[in-house]
Amino acid sequence: MRLSVVTTLYRSVDYIAEFHDRITKEARKHAGDDYEIILVNDGSPDNTLELAIGLTHTDPHVIVVDLSRNFGHHKAMMTGLAQAQGDLVFLIDSDLEEAPEWLSAFEARMGETGADVVFGAQERRKGRWFERVSGKLFYAAFRLLTNVEQENDIVTARLMSKRYVKALVAHQEREINIGGLWVTTGFDQEKVTVKKLSNSPTTYSFARKFGHLVNAITSFSSFPLVFIFYSGLLISITAAGYIIYLILRYLGGATPPDGFLTLAASIWFFSGLIILFMGVQGIYVAKIFTEVKQRPYTIIRQVYRGNQE
Repeated sequence: MRLSVVTTLYRSVDYIAEFHDRITKEARKHAGDDYEIILVNDGSPDNTLELAIGLTHTDPHVIVVDLSRNFGHHKAMMTGLAQAQGDLVFLIDSDLEEAPEWLSAFEARMGETGADVVFGAQERRKGRWFERVSGKLFYAAFRLLTNVEQENDIVTARLMSKRYVKALVAHQEREINIGGLWVTTGFDQEKVTVKKLSNSPTTYSFARKFGHLVNAITSFSSFPLVFIFYSGLLISITAAGYIIYLILRYLGGATPPDGFLTLAASIWFFSGLIILFMGVQGIYVAKIFTEVKQRPYTIIRQVYRGNQE
């Protein structure tokens, strides 16, 4: 098979028909009749699944992978990629903020460079000032703390070779941060600047973005644990130095400083540090707990192909 198109569905009722029409035109242009369109239903609570199954009745190229519940965007994408059979795999969101017509530009760039991956990155991040600023901070913090050189403002859309996809889905993490995996999988990757539309407000609040950052950093770096060690070492050295200072003052006949507020503030501060450090270690222990159970990161309820279920 020459081409696989992979996308995820979640509350996609307003977009699925137009997405199917546009991506079908692009797929036929580049692969003739030798293509497949894989729609992964990520536990959508509306009637997205029924509409997707309806497409399989009229278009034999459509395959619907129905997950047993909502597992999250990243895990759903990985599940769809694992199902892909094409020599080239085009991953894209179905909400039409990313244009199916990008496939032409991506394939042309791949032909020029011989890269295994051509991915899109926004020229200017969509959204208001908060979304743009928080996005820049996220990528900067991620690169600083993990040494994973992820581009700013990347989008989901990317065209990938079969060998790259095979290597990508070989990762066995249960706590998936697909942006980091895209980079760490390696191979030759090329960027194409794109303009992403804004059909709907972002669903990522500050709390969700912060949680995503914590998950991304702890998935790809042990820096927080190393930071705890050096922080503890610095605090211990400082405390030991202060104790020596007090002993020398006492031996010299001076009265040690007294003050309840100073003592209370110190206890409060260092108690907070202890809880913080224990929390960071707890995050890593929780990840170990999740990984060692070896549960599948998604569960497929059913796969619909053509007129057969």
